[in-house]
Amino acid sequence: MSNAEKRGKRQVIIRPSSKVVVKFLQVMQKNGYIGEFEVLDDHRSGKIVVNLIGRINKCGVISPRFDCSVREVEQWVQNVLPSRGFGHIVLTTTFGIMDHEEARAKKTGGKILGFFY
Repeated sequence: MSNAEKRGKRQVIIRPSSKVVVKFLQVMQKNGYIGEFEVLDDHRSGKIVVNLIGRINKCGVISPRFDCSVREVEQWVQNVLPSRGFGHIVLTTTFGIMDHEEARAKKTGGKILGFFY
C-alpha cells in the first residue's frame, strides 16, 4: 500500500484477505487515511480493493505481536511513530481491533498489530 501511494496510484489490490486485514483497514478509514474499500470473494483467499486518497506516508505490521499494557502504549508510540500526535498504532484488544488512542480511552491493553502515519 505504501508503494502504491508513493507511485501516485488511486487504487491498490491487497491479497490475501482476512478479517484482521479488513478491521485494520476500517481503523485506517475511520481516521481518514484511505477511502472506500471493497472485499472481493474469488472463492480462494479473497482480495481487497482499496481506494487511496494520498495521505499514507508509511504503514506496516509489527511482528511478532507484542503484548502491550495500557502503561506501555506511550513507550510504543515514542518508538514506532515519528512524532507525538502524528500517526496511529493498531492494537487487538478484548474489545476488538482499535487504534492506541481509543484503547487508552477504554483503559485497555492488547497485542500490537501494526502502525500507519
